Amino acid sequence: MCNFAKRFTLTIALFVLTCAGLSQPAAPAGPIRIKVVVVTMFERGEDTGDTPGEFQLWVEREHLDQILPLPAGYHHVRLNKDGVLGVVTGVGTAKAAASVMALGLDPHLDVSKAYWIVAGIGGGDPADVSVGSAIWADHVVDGDLAFEIDARQIPESWPTGYVPLRKGTPYEQPASDVYGGMYTLNAGLVGWAFHLTQSAALADSEVLRKSRARFTGFPNALKPPFVARGDILAASTFWHGSKMDEWANAWTRYYTGGKGNYMVAAMEDSGTLQALTFLNQAGRVDLRRVLVLRTVSNYDREAPGVAAAESLQEMVSGNYSAYMPALEAAQIVGDKVVRDLVEHWAERESTIPNAP
Repeated sequence: MCNFAKRFTLTIALFVLTCAGLSQPAAPAGPIRIKVVVVTMFERGEDTGDTPGEFQLWVEREHLDQILPLPAGYHHVRLNKDGVLGVVTGVGTAKAAASVMALGLDPHLDVSKAYWIVAGIGGGDPADVSVGSAIWADHVVDGDLAFEIDARQIPESWPTGYVPLRKGTPYEQPASDVYGGMYTLNAGLVGWAFHLTQSAALADSEVLRKSRARFTGFPNALKPPFVARGDILAASTFWHGSKMDEWANAWTRYYTGGKGNYMVAAMEDSGTLQALTFLNQAGRVDLRRVLVLRTVSNYDREAPGVAAAESLQEMVSGNYSAYMPALEAAQIVGDKVVRDLVEHWAERESTIPNAP
């Protein structure tokens, strides 16, 4: 073959290869890298524009405008341009664990460096907090894993019918955590979040003042809303009353070796923390980057002079004394952390902030 023919053949071959390359689809983009995951538990209706649940204020104020499907979870997730992702887990420990696991394993999302902020409302202990307050958790204690005897059959010497698993009497020593009854959060990160937000201005109102005025003899319950650090007791049963409040405090002290101070009741947080623990084992998330923020929508017990059943009846329809202020506090306080993480991502991606 002459040189011209060889050159012509080579040119044609290169042209064909080039055209073939141009016709190939572009390589698929990698998973979306997430900076912050905001975990909420319920939404009352639509994500925007109606009576809000825990999710709506985040969607509207963080501009979580991009909707992404989460087929294996309770609800679709939402993303903004800053890499902040919001999720609704559904109410209860089981839905929370399943939804968080679904999110953590979704191949379209990279949450390996993400910070997680659980932001929800709950009932507060009037010995420690006032309605509308915000609490950063040091520990999340599981209130479901237990033996239980009906209240009508509790021995007179027992303070409660709840008994730790593998124990024969309430609060039997030594305490053991074989089944995952407690989760301890990164103290340095919790301290940093608390320091960053402790001066946050939380809304007060005449309605809140009237609500807390009923709790005479509880100095912290009478204060305007504030930010604090404490511990969360998570149980799928919505319990209420002074006797249950005593149990929550004792149960928390038991599992934390006397270090913890129960302040807010929640439902889902033990399920969320269990899923994140497993995802951490799989290298999908970093458990050191997890925060839990619970804000006080109601007191967890009756006011002095009121029957526990009567107090519970007031809340049956979700008529919490500080429902909207608690939703506001969760978003306002949590957003201070989200904004810092996003604005300082060049540093926060590789270095977890610590208490000053």
